[in-house]
Amino acid sequence: MALDPRKLQSTICEFCSGTGWEPVGEKGVRPCRCRTEDRRLQILAAANVPRRYENCMFESYKPKPAADEAGISQRIALHDSKYIVDQYPNVEVGLLFLGPCGVGKTHLATAIIRELALHKGISCLFYDFRDLLKEIQDSYNPVSQTTELKVLEPVYEAEVLVLDELGASKPTDWVRDTMTQIINTRYNDKRLTIITSNYLDEPQQPNEETLTDRVGVRLRSRLHEMCKVVLIKGDDYRLKLNQTRGRKL
Repeated sequence: MALDPRKLQSTICEFCSGTGWEPVGEKGVRPCRCRTEDRRLQILAAANVPRRYENCMFESYKPKPAADEAGISQRIALHDSKYIVDQYPNVEVGLLFLGPCGVGKTHLATAIIRELALHKGISCLFYDFRDLLKEIQDSYNPVSQTTELKVLEPVYEAEVLVLDELGASKPTDWVRDTMTQIINTRYNDKRLTIITSNYLDEPQQPNEETLTDRVGVRLRSRLHEMCKVVLIKGDDYRLKLNQTRGRKL
């Protein structure tokens, strides 16, 4: 069961009555378990998960019940996501979620962060890759108080990193070099990385760009070593939701 931050913040701990120290029989006291819960909430808050996705959980991810390719792929994606959480830290390979918009790639990636932070106290970090690139570019501004290293250091050091929308930015040499630098650093340090992308390995339409087209052959090869590919099929959930709302108006 997921911890509810609102509940934890609005109640007095039954074990320490708010003192932070929990009685232990005749042995005295020890730091209360609620301190651990508070620390895990702080870890989750520091993970930089956008508000739109902060309540994404495994329980709220609803794979299609149908036995078609889409339904099967979504159930496999959910299973692989739970496996990462269950086995961590005894996992060496992350996940690369590939699929069209609106099939739940970011939902599952942020659900992994939530579970690892709240139940295992793991330091995680979420970044939309486009936002990360912009922060790096902004650090080059002479009036900026932030350096490139200051931006990238937490990206390098997070125990688990989610890079959302890889390949979404125009693939200039600088973008590819930056992507390679991040991925290679985490690869060498054996840190787990979860990646999402709308670009597939095989084109679905004539002249459609692939993930290799967007990130380059060298980086795509490295990702084969770092991540298990999880292909998610299905219809755009957000589009279907918008169409449903339109019919109700």
